[in-house]
Amino acid sequence: MGLFNRSKASMPLEKESAATTPSEGTTPRRPLSPAQEASAETEAGMQLSAKDAPLLAYILGAVASIGGFMFGYQTGQISGFLEMADFKHRFAECVEETGECTFSAARQGTIVGLFSIGTLIGSLIAAPIADRIGRRLTISFWAFFFMVGTVIEISSSHVWVQFAMGRFVGGLGIGALSVAVPMYQSESTPKMIRGVVVSSYQLFVTLGIWVAYLINWGTETREGSSSWRITNGLSFLWALMLGVAILGLPESPRFAYRIGREEEARRNMGRLYKLSPNHPIINMEIQEIQEKLDAERVGGDHPWYEIFTGPRMFYRTMLGMVLQAGQQLTGANYFFYYGTTVFSATGLSNSYVTQIILGSVNVGGTIAGLWLIENCGRRKALMGGAAWMFMCFMVFAFVGHFSLDHQDPAATPQAGAVLVVFSCLFIIAFASTWGPLVWAIVGELYPARYRATCMGLATAANWLFNFLIGFFTTFITSAIDYFYGLVFAGCCFALFWIVYFFVIETKDRSLEEIDTMYVLHVNPIKSASWDSSQLMRNGDGLVNTDDLFLDSGARRFAKDGEDGVAGEAAEGAHVETAGPSGVAGADLEKAESHHQ
Repeated sequence: MGLFNRSKASMPLEKESAATTPSEGTTPRRPLSPAQEASAETEAGMQLSAKDAPLLAYILGAVASIGGFMFGYQTGQISGFLEMADFKHRFAECVEETGECTFSAARQGTIVGLFSIGTLIGSLIAAPIADRIGRRLTISFWAFFFMVGTVIEISSSHVWVQFAMGRFVGGLGIGALSVAVPMYQSESTPKMIRGVVVSSYQLFVTLGIWVAYLINWGTETREGSSSWRITNGLSFLWALMLGVAILGLPESPRFAYRIGREEEARRNMGRLYKLSPNHPIINMEIQEIQEKLDAERVGGDHPWYEIFTGPRMFYRTMLGMVLQAGQQLTGANYFFYYGTTVFSATGLSNSYVTQIILGSVNVGGTIAGLWLIENCGRRKALMGGAAWMFMCFMVFAFVGHFSLDHQDPAATPQAGAVLVVFSCLFIIAFASTWGPLVWAIVGELYPARYRATCMGLATAANWLFNFLIGFFTTFITSAIDYFYGLVFAGCCFALFWIVYFFVIETKDRSLEEIDTMYVLHVNPIKSASWDSSQLMRNGDGLVNTDDLFLDSGARRFAKDGEDGVAGEAAEGAHVETAGPSGVAGADLEKAESHHQ
């Protein structure tokens, strides 16, 4: 699997007399002090469980996830607006003789689609801001920016273009938050609850959709613009809550450390683990971050395109984009699109009631998914969910095409009942697996240096397919009706095998350890049983990745020399002697050959 074989007779690591801060550019490795090493020998084996996580870590996850709630709320409210009489009277095309107002496909598509375009752009521009001002301030900034879009929307009177542009501006904020929030959560929370916390972003998305459905149902009978402006105006409240509350939480320890604020990083990590800043567990986490930071900096400046040329970065960048696009290609939005028609076969003709039913199933499934994440692992849950959704779509497509009366669905109640059951089964499968898990996996997938840019690109893939599916579904279903479900069934089938062959099991592992697994080509199929102790150094509990450094351009690995910086290997020369930590040149060649 491309792992290093450590010789028992290797030279011990020499202790360095002076340490430099991580902000100085090229830095030597920073071994633990003798006192820390002695403590680590007795306490490094400590294993923390989810019950050991402090309340602050859960509060951080919940507050940040309000960004997901805003996304879901904005998504859920528009479907109700398009059916409200006052909203149609103001923004749709009306016939003077009859007074009937309807949205043309182009106008409705523009109002709905501009939000997705805004989110796509927002997800791409969030990364450089997050790397410059920090994760926490980025979230606050975009939450307040979102309010501008809400003001533009709610102040619209009769000009539909103004409302549509308000959705575009709001979409910029939501898209940026969809990158910054999971990144902040994955970098900040303890590894034993990281999967649940990051996945709570999707839970809050479903809660936002559900709450918007409920409020629309309660206001749709009101006279005048209050029928939609009440729901619309509450968007401002959610953004205000996030923008203010996030400022009271600690900055990402990994971001703080990378810009030279080590004491703040230790303090914040200690608070989030409920440990002292110099506890052995905190020391080891900091040491892993420093080792990765050293390895990244030795080759000098690394441009943005290294997200494709860096060690296993093309693999990981494309995998993240495929998983995020795959979340849309599972077909979840297709079920919500057909929900009104399907439920009308059982006599539920009120579209608002239909939305509440589907939304409730969505929320319940996501809550169940949080248990699956921590008890079944990422790979099993994703593969099981893909197989489950594949089955649901096969039944849905064939029963819908051959058994349901398309002209009068109520005339075929048995077929309608089957579609209702499998609609709900699909939503449970999606909400408990692919809905929350994709956000967690993408948040864990990349090394710190590239995390913001790669997450932005992956999230942009999600928003792109969100837009494409939403825009073209009407045209496709009018041509092939329920057979459209076979397209999504095929996507679910493909996603099962993509996860099986390419996604590593990351449950209960640190972000730095996950990075090492990808760099060393750990076999995804056997990754759940991979033991990092194969790379342990001198019993200090750290994954020994500091033996690998990136040369200029990050196209290959360079061996570090005795002084802790890239030596002859950075120039492409072969290193025959063992380095300070005892990794022989032959072992490095083995890793390099795998990388190439």
